[in-house]
Amino acid sequence: MACAQKKARAEGWKIFWVDESGFYLLPAAVRTWAPRGQTPQLRVKLTREHLSAISAISRRGGLHFRLQRRAFKGRDVARFLRQLLAQENSKLLIIWDGAPIHRAKAVKELCQSFASRLWLEPLPGYAPELNPDEGIWRYLKRVELRNCCADDQEQLQHQLQLAVRRLRRKDRVLRACFKEVGFIL
Repeated sequence: MACAQKKARAEGWKIFWVDESGFYLLPAAVRTWAPRGQTPQLRVKLTREHLSAISAISRRGGLHFRLQRRAFKGRDVARFLRQLLAQENSKLLIIWDGAPIHRAKAVKELCQSFASRLWLEPLPGYAPELNPDEGIWRYLKRVELRNCCADDQEQLQHQLQLAVRRLRRKDRVLRACFKEVGFIL
């Protein structure tokens, strides 16, 4: 992976780390204040409804984000990559895990049609600790959306979009995601 990054930098490619995550209506409960002896209670309905998110993060502080109400499939990942190519307008090296949706037919077709601008590089198997984008999910779930009790997907989507907007302005958090995995900025 280091060899690919060196080659990409030498040839002027922008490097992005990509990952997906899910956000459920169940709150991520973290420490909260309550009067002594009165345990706080978060009341939410139990449901499996969720939002699926995909993001791309660069060392220069770029954060691209896409949200939808169903699980991502290969064509959704290809759509996200196409959107990323349009927004960045340069050659892109994408570093991501080995999820089956990353090897889908739609993604392979996109790679062939944008072969001069898109380079996909998988992380080693079972190594989420090497992807700085994992830090984005951890920060959103444990800091920005802590104790968030959404009544429905619309409310959760709104809260998540606000959280991502706040996160884009926090360069120190984005840099910390890279430091956490061992990159020196």
